[in-house]
Amino acid sequence: MNKPVVFLIFNRPELTAKVFEVIRQAQPSILLVIADGPRSDRPEEAEKCQQTRTIINQVDWNCEVLTNYSDINLGCAKRVSSGLNWVFDKVDSAIILEDDCLPHPSFFDYCEELLDYYQQDQRVMSIAGTNFQFGHQRSEYSYYYSGFHDCWGWATWRRAWQYFDFEMKLWPTFRESNFLHHKLLKNSRAVNYWRRLFQATYEGKKDSWFYRWLFSCWIQNGLGIMPSINLVSNQGFSLSASSNTTAEAQKISYANMSIETINFPLNHPPFMVQNWEADFYTQETRFSPSLLKRFQRKLNNILIK
Repeated sequence: MNKPVVFLIFNRPELTAKVFEVIRQAQPSILLVIADGPRSDRPEEAEKCQQTRTIINQVDWNCEVLTNYSDINLGCAKRVSSGLNWVFDKVDSAIILEDDCLPHPSFFDYCEELLDYYQQDQRVMSIAGTNFQFGHQRSEYSYYYSGFHDCWGWATWRRAWQYFDFEMKLWPTFRESNFLHHKLLKNSRAVNYWRRLFQATYEGKKDSWFYRWLFSCWIQNGLGIMPSINLVSNQGFSLSASSNTTAEAQKISYANMSIETINFPLNHPPFMVQNWEADFYTQETRFSPSLLKRFQRKLNNILIK
């Protein structure tokens, strides 16, 4: 495979080994590995971090391996964003996986084809491997266009990442505009959800690089590509995960989703229009569910205990 693969690792050797095996099957010609350092208040973590990094030494195919390892713990937001800055100083485009994002082998060919297909199309800023429509078929084509972007197995270009702004300097201006109302179809619950979340991220209360990236995409009015089937399963919902840290998270419907193969050749949509039906469903079920949706989710969690 010719497209570079980025692998973000930390302190979970078991999960890292599972994802590494799928990367090994794809045999990328360039593998760029980003690792955060152990947290100073967790003495046992240094050994786990070292065990995880050792897995990268198992590369046994013709591959250029580049590493960006931090000796200290930078935290999720700074480590991922600084790592991706390093990546796109070196390559024009890349497929990106975190240590808990287990892809179907066809995910790599899907990303590789679309990275080439949309290389020059400034309207598209990311390619996701996840589908959160839970059986609702949103397109007769291989993928659809979304106003949302996702990071559980994705790909992008230097031309898009150049707009990433860690400081979210335009947030105060954006916050006072009506763009969120138009972006979210004047859904007041959704608008309030994203306003609070972006504000908390801007103030440094959320250690998230992804919300900063999503904001950067939104102010460019950039589209994301979502596959019509799910290609990546997040295996990281556990107490050892650095961001998904509640036991309740293990039960939610986004954990350990099944993955499928995508058919080739890809069937490209003949028009580029955001799929509002799919995005409304995503907003209502994943990001800011109504009281009824929250009750249904809690009931489902009780039933599967």
